[in-house]
Amino acid sequence: MNTELPKDWKLEKIKSVAELFRGITYSKEVASDKPDNSRLPILRANNINVELNYDNLVYVPKEIIKKEQFIKKNDIIFAMSSGSKHLVGKSAVAKKNFNGSYGAFCALLRANESVNKKYISYIFQGNAYRKLISEIAKGTNINNLKREHILDFEFPLPPLSEQQTIVAKLEEFLSELEKGKEQLHTALDQLKVYRQAVLRYAFEGKLTNKNVKEGELPEGWKWVKVLDISNVVRGGSPRPAGDLKYYGGKIPFLKVADLTRDGSIFLHSFEYTIKEAGLRKTRQIKPETLLLTNSGATLGVPKICMIDATMNDGIAAFLDLDKRSNLYMYYYWTGKTQQLRNVNQGAAQPNLNTDIIKNCEVPYCSFEEQERVVQEIESHLSVADKLEETITASLQQSETLRQSILKKAFEGKLV
Repeated sequence: MNTELPKDWKLEKIKSVAELFRGITYSKEVASDKPDNSRLPILRANNINVELNYDNLVYVPKEIIKKEQFIKKNDIIFAMSSGSKHLVGKSAVAKKNFNGSYGAFCALLRANESVNKKYISYIFQGNAYRKLISEIAKGTNINNLKREHILDFEFPLPPLSEQQTIVAKLEEFLSELEKGKEQLHTALDQLKVYRQAVLRYAFEGKLTNKNVKEGELPEGWKWVKVLDISNVVRGGSPRPAGDLKYYGGKIPFLKVADLTRDGSIFLHSFEYTIKEAGLRKTRQIKPETLLLTNSGATLGVPKICMIDATMNDGIAAFLDLDKRSNLYMYYYWTGKTQQLRNVNQGAAQPNLNTDIIKNCEVPYCSFEEQERVVQEIESHLSVADKLEETITASLQQSETLRQSILKKAFEGKLV
């Protein structure tokens, strides 16, 4: 922290202006995911981000919550402990009184009347606090924040009247900045809609043909079932999983994570392997095979595998598909991902069996036309990608600007 402060400012520790209260401990036996007249809601670490969210709350008996643990307006809630290092240290301000509390992995900081409570909350949004959290976690697996990390944190404290002036200026500047960020996020959402529209028009034939009638395909196109153009097969996993008799060899063994790791079209790498003994219990595929994830939360993700490999039962392969259709079909499935995830087969674990995939109807055309469709898709999506890069860079710049504004505020240079 820079100690060159303006006149009448001083360095203080948080404990001189605020109290810290740890969250309540409760057992699974007394907790419920449903409210009733005898219970009140509890916030947990995953409810803390830039703001507090009130989703997926736990409800506990009223009597186990102490008076000081009820959340009041302008209290700051911290994630003190979590299974994720990225959550620890995060804080958010309560914008209103909350008839509930927070769990043992959280803490509440309540500033006293000698300071502007909003000023204190901004302190924990600045880079000095972020640096503290980063240094605590550096080179360790630490996922716990201690009371003293917060209470002994030093910050620049101006006179109360100046705190109020600084808060007013911060809210003015940051409000404008947030409006700009909202517009950028809206633009990102619009790009998602645009990409889906491109894919929809492409497979209606509208990108490569003029005057296509609504609900009809262009001349020379036809509807075909997937089973008419390829042999859809599912992978297999040697059991028991991890058995050294089958696993840990030199043969690539693809899992869903290999297909969903990034947004690239082609797959060249793998994480897991099997031995020859496992070949009889899985499915072998050749390079330039189109794949599709068919189970789990990330089902419906296509990839073109460019290596000799095997695959587990969370992946389907399109064998005997003419390689000239690979990219065309890749983009077809990309446009259908969300629709596939909405297929409800009455199971808790989302899953696409091969019959569903085989019986999907595809608008099919000549290989020459498919190539033109792919070129049009990639041309339009390339424009969207460049726009997204620009928007993402602007969002990063807005965060840099936010930190610059906060820095000036805490150096007495904002007003």
